[in-house]
Amino acid sequence: MRIIKNPEERRNEILNAAEALFVSKGYTKTTIIDILQAVKIAKGTFYHYFQSKEEVMNAIVMRFIAVGVNAAKRIAEDDSLDAHTKIFNIITAQGQDVGNKEQFIEELHQVHNVEMHQKSLVETILQLSPILTEVIEQGIREGVFHTPRPREVVEFLLVSSQFLLDQGIFQWTEEELQRKVEAFMYILECTLGAEKGSFSYIIERYRPNESN
Repeated sequence: MRIIKNPEERRNEILNAAEALFVSKGYTKTTIIDILQAVKIAKGTFYHYFQSKEEVMNAIVMRFIAVGVNAAKRIAEDDSLDAHTKIFNIITAQGQDVGNKEQFIEELHQVHNVEMHQKSLVETILQLSPILTEVIEQGIREGVFHTPRPREVVEFLLVSSQFLLDQGIFQWTEEELQRKVEAFMYILECTLGAEKGSFSYIIERYRPNESN
């Protein structure tokens, strides 16, 4: 008997199965047939939702980004929080592992997925920029930030942090990473016109776990 499912439910089933396969087998080794067998659907059903394996990969990446962006939105809309607390909470939320996120990001770092990884970074920057800009504008009203171009400053900061602090792109030693983070904190304070040391929580966020 054929089971009729809600389109969104069926689409998520395909994405969930593909995500698990991309993590366990690798994106390159996973075939559309593997996905069909995992979800137990016909090829026609798959192509009703996705035109290719690349499109599935893209949808999974966008889903991970949406989780982080939605978390940032909820934090930014919380009127009980000041600007610095919002920034700290947003940074913390972006670093949280959701499902297979960490393993999936490692797959994006593979050479054959460079284009998709670049696309994910661009999309993250585009979606987070307006949210963080609102937080910076709140900080300006609170008197803790002083910058004439909050949106543009946020975009430059996001590009540098998303790219230069990505350990999957740059294999920094712990010492090198700490120096980059300290420099990033200095740039934050200068470009946002913030008090010296007010972004010290950034350093704590990237400090190596001494138990490792």
